[in-house]
Amino acid sequence: MSEYVSRSAQKRRFKDEEGAAAELALLTDRDLKLLPSTDEVKAEILHCRGLKGGARKRQVKYLAKVMREAGMEAILDFLTERKGSQIKANSLQREAERLRDVIVNEAIEEYQQLLRGGEAWEPDWQGEEIAAVVRRYPVDEGELRRTVHHFVKTRMPNSYRETFRILKAAMEKEELLRKAAQP
Repeated sequence: MSEYVSRSAQKRRFKDEEGAAAELALLTDRDLKLLPSTDEVKAEILHCRGLKGGARKRQVKYLAKVMREAGMEAILDFLTERKGSQIKANSLQREAERLRDVIVNEAIEEYQQLLRGGEAWEPDWQGEEIAAVVRRYPVDEGELRRTVHHFVKTRMPNSYRETFRILKAAMEKEELLRKAAQP
């Protein structure tokens, strides 16, 4: 799967991580004890508490960096469950949009190459991006291929949205399976 992420997407991701760090800085001592993270992250959260203004902003940015290094999944799950944070849901949606665009762009490119060669483009087309998504997420490969094929042939927005819905559902299912596997 191509790991190219635009600068704008990187900035949005960093902004979300800073938002999570700002939410963590507001945790009570009781919640901080329950936070599934490293001692270094907890210490940085404590550093944020007494600061105001620009110093607090800098410390929150540093906290976000420390969180990235320690791993964000458990922290985002904690914020979602304890505080009702939408950061994890927003990042899931953005990733589904990115995957949809990558798959559709790959399909359009292959379709145009086959048109230039005078060949027919079949719904069971092969591509490394869609194969990577199928390996990574529990998605119905046939349905995803047919939907992308239909969009590329007709350019109907409903097929584009359906591709997104298929990917997002697979990502949510994978997230539920991951949570269920945790002790």
